[in-house]
Amino acid sequence: MAIGNVTPDSFYAASRLGSTDAVVAWAQQALADGADILDIGACSTRPGSTPASEEEEWRRLEPALAALRSALPEVRLSVDTFRPEIARRAIEQFGSLIINDISGGCEAMYDVVRQARVPYIWTLRGDLDLPARMPELRNIDLILDPGFGFIGSTEADYECMRNMHRLRAYNLPILVGVSRKSMVWRPLGLTPETCLEATQALQLYALEQGATILRTHDVKETAQTIKLFNLLGS
Repeated sequence: MAIGNVTPDSFYAASRLGSTDAVVAWAQQALADGADILDIGACSTRPGSTPASEEEEWRRLEPALAALRSALPEVRLSVDTFRPEIARRAIEQFGSLIINDISGGCEAMYDVVRQARVPYIWTLRGDLDLPARMPELRNIDLILDPGFGFIGSTEADYECMRNMHRLRAYNLPILVGVSRKSMVWRPLGLTPETCLEATQALQLYALEQGATILRTHDVKETAQTIKLFNLLGS
């Protein structure tokens, strides 16, 4: 899953796409590099950020989705939003999408994805004990995301990573998004711009723990990591 942002303030500057031409060029390159899914966001959720208003998020997102649907009509698209109304608008206007909700969701969001019958990335924010929570999400096509970066601390992120293999028991896709996040660069004294190799190391461990989708800024390198991991398992 390739990460693209139509925001001026995403934590990793190289993921910021300032025009629809840039969105299409990013998408074409990501697909050429091996992406299966394109994830587009229009509201930064980096720590300490002030979220854009709902109307501003839609103002940014709508032309990006329109450009992608026009240039690449068959591509699998994911929308990174925590707002039910944004998810509803996107699905109604652009058809089947994956909804990637870092908030963990709410009844209004669950109703949107349930009625539209679209896949929903459920961010667990470190809570790997699902049985008590699963009834909230009945009849929803779930993808589980442990929620790295939204758990509370670097130590909590690593504790969750060590235990995420427990999610295999639910026989659902598991998405991991650690790409260039602080849990990668902070312990090493690096920056988001200088932690490509460290990101790949942690993504390899995530694959060993059961990840089936890697959400990444660096598609080519991540595709290479996945290829070598698959060779180890063959």
